[in-house]
This record gives sequence, structure tokens and C-alpha cells, in this order.
Amino acid sequence: MPSMSESSGDGVPSWTESMSARDRIRAVAETLREPRSVNWISEQADAAWSTTNEELQDLVDQGQLRRVEAGETTRYQPDYTRLLFEEIRTLIEENTREELRNELAAITEEIEEWQATYDVETWEELEQSLADGDLASAELRERRDVIAFWRENEEDRRLIKHALELYSDVEAAREQMTDVADRATS
Repeated sequence: MPSMSESSGDGVPSWTESMSARDRIRAVAETLREPRSVNWISEQADAAWSTTNEELQDLVDQGQLRRVEAGETTRYQPDYTRLLFEEIRTLIEENTREELRNELAAITEEIEEWQATYDVETWEELEQSLADGDLASAELRERRDVIAFWRENEEDRRLIKHALELYSDVEAAREQMTDVADRATS
């Protein structure tokens, strides 16, 4: 999906042109990074307040969003626990164990290269090096980029580790569902 900042020229994000109001509301709700009000989501989705409110209630009922009371304002945020498990499930469904192990090894290797290149152990230490007054602007940009990739890699590594830990359990559950379905159709 195009970024929400892209515009068709009329001030409305271009990604909204081919989507229904409810689809736009869901798209906005799925990308929330912090709790937001119906008004904010309605504005971002270019949808009527009443439609936005109804759709958000449906998403709460489905367990996809959580309602957060902030003073007198109700705000909505994704169910981060559900999102975590969906990401892990997707990793397991779309990758073999070997592919996950290989990706984990590649991520670890890349982090080790950064540790050696910058003589640091963590991305936080690399971030602290940005204050070094001797760095040229190109070096500062490079280090900022590495920090972003490093943080991303650590998140991916965490998810992959969880996926590998749960792989057998998910496979067993999937086999059990298949067995039950087979018995039901026999």
C-alpha cells in the first residue's frame, strides 16, 4: 500500500481513491502507533464520523482493536498481543524451519558486522556515537541508517526466535485440525 502521505493533488491521500470508507478506516486503524480518537481516524480515513465510529466498534467487537479511555475521550489502538501472534503465525505458515534458521543466522551475521565495524555492542552505543563532533554528515547519515536497520533486525530476530520456539506446537495444532476435518468429512 502506498504511504499515507502520498496525495493525488487534492489533499486526499491517493491510496483512498480505490477503497471504500470502511476499508480506509480499517487501513488507518491497522497502522496506528498510538491510541487515537474517532475524530482523528475519521479525518485520516476521509470518512464520516458515524461510519468511522461504527467500524471502530466492529473492530473492537472482533478483537482487532482495543478501546482506551483517556480522560473523557475514547481512543482506539490495535491489539498488540494479537498482532504479535499473527506475525509469528505468518512466519511459521510462510517459512520452513530451515528458512527461519537461515534468516536468523543472516540477521546475527549482519549485527556482528556492525558491531565490528563500529566497535560497539548495541545499536544504543552506536546511537551515542552520533554525538561525536568529528563525524562528517555522510557518516552521521550512514550511522543513522545502520541504527534503523539494526533495530529492525533485532525485532525480526525476536519474532523469528518466537516462531522457531512455537513451530512444533503450531504444526501439531494444524495436524490436529486436519485430522478433525478429515474425520468430519468421512
